[in-house]
Amino acid sequence: MPYEDKPPAQRKQSLFSVFRSVGASMFGVQSSSKHREDFGHGKASTYIAVGLITTIVFVFMLWGLVQLVVRVTQPG
Repeated sequence: MPYEDKPPAQRKQSLFSVFRSVGASMFGVQSSSKHREDFGHGKASTYIAVGLITTIVFVFMLWGLVQLVVRVTQPG
């Protein structure tokens, strides 16, 4: 009986699951099993878009935090 390489059944991931995976990956706490699941079932375009959005939000949050600290610490 020859081995047939069949792709796993495609299962659509929820947007929340994609955001959770991207967030875990950004902080380096993504498990190897979740990583394999993401590559097996997810679409690259979805992960790229969510990654860009998450990165932009993260940068603006850091910028806002720096602005807040600068305003609070300056005598005035």
